[in-house]
Amino acid sequence: MVYFSSASENTARFVASCRLQDEGINVYRIPLRAADSALNIREPYVIMVPTYGGGVVKKAVPIQVKRFLNDPDNRAWIRGVIASGNTNFGEAYCAAGDIIAAKCHVPYLYRYELMGTPEDTAAVRNGLVHFFAQQQ
Repeated sequence: MVYFSSASENTARFVASCRLQDEGINVYRIPLRAADSALNIREPYVIMVPTYGGGVVKKAVPIQVKRFLNDPDNRAWIRGVIASGNTNFGEAYCAAGDIIAAKCHVPYLYRYELMGTPEDTAAVRNGLVHFFAQQQ
């Protein structure tokens, strides 16, 4: 599983609460700063991203995620997307997931609001365990 989290760490906290490593799922973080070493993935993954843009759909995907997915080798291994967002942004709610799923031709597996609920955590954890078991 690959994720991006801004300095707020909301997505990072959600990922940590899923305890995916306990299920044998590798977890990788897309670097926040351009000066950090690029992340190179060579195994199937689901990407988890927050939605940016304050309601402007064309700004929904964080630039760091765009940069990561613009690497053909990274893009070749994507198998699905999970996104978070804020329902206050109406049609732009979780738009990053819609955009990535459409551009990468992968399923949009789940969406959750802000930091998620315990139900979201359980759904994502169980869903990813099942999803990766089917990928093998």
